[in-house]
Amino acid sequence: MKGNLRCMPGNTRTPKARALGAALRAAREDQGLGLRQLAKQIECPPGTLSRWETGDRCPKPADIARVLTTLGVTGEKYEEILAMTEGANDSHWLAVSLPEQRQQLSALLELERTATAITHISPLMIPGLLQSTAYVRAIMTAGGVSHEDIETRIAVRVGRRETVTRTEQPVHLKAAIGEAALRQVIGGPEVMLGQLDHLLNLGDLDNIDVHVLPFTSGWHPALEGLFVLFESDHAPAVVHLEERNTGLFLHEPGDIELYRDAAAAVFKAALDPAKSKRYVNEIRKDLEAMQ
Repeated sequence: MKGNLRCMPGNTRTPKARALGAALRAAREDQGLGLRQLAKQIECPPGTLSRWETGDRCPKPADIARVLTTLGVTGEKYEEILAMTEGANDSHWLAVSLPEQRQQLSALLELERTATAITHISPLMIPGLLQSTAYVRAIMTAGGVSHEDIETRIAVRVGRRETVTRTEQPVHLKAAIGEAALRQVIGGPEVMLGQLDHLLNLGDLDNIDVHVLPFTSGWHPALEGLFVLFESDHAPAVVHLEERNTGLFLHEPGDIELYRDAAAAVFKAALDPAKSKRYVNEIRKDLEAMQ
């Protein structure tokens, strides 16, 4: 059956194939090797190795093993990368185990880095790319992240913000945020006030459109849960869904159209950016008055 097949050679560009390619590229760069240098060492055409690293072509497990062995990758990291060949051509990528979730986080970072446009539908939380550092810290502290891990994880989350704030070719982000996310006080009033200010400042950037979904907006698809749509000029579109301990990537055309239609319905129900800015300011005043 399809779900039991390993990654087969051929054109893929699935999220998992792209994540596999990114892992191979990172392993090569960690050793300070250029693409042509490694290609010569493993006796592989540079163009083929390049396509493996971009996810345009999925290598066989034996190819992966040869690359990793040449790069000196061993142990758990070796097994994790090799395991990514399993189901890399499937119509979806569901992650449940911790290794799979780490792989999906790497894929998410790659999708954010290479996207042209990101559509983020978030009814209950401020989208990650729009979160302030203090808000991130409050979430992770309340979520039980260990003291040893929290600073590293905060740095990764904050670093992702560069996707939309960088000077050259920043990603266009269109976000629909539920009123509940704006009124839920996370980390205390001061943290939340800072988050609302941060959101207002980012919303002033030309590449960021913030739309608020007020409580009065009625039913819309965002009430079914958050989702993120990644679009690129150089790769197929991808949808990411996330729950507490699972993540799911979808890339089939039918799924992409379904979520594009859902996003259109959400933005039809939401306020435009100018009205949204006024609405956020009103919520900010309400929070200040509560102190």
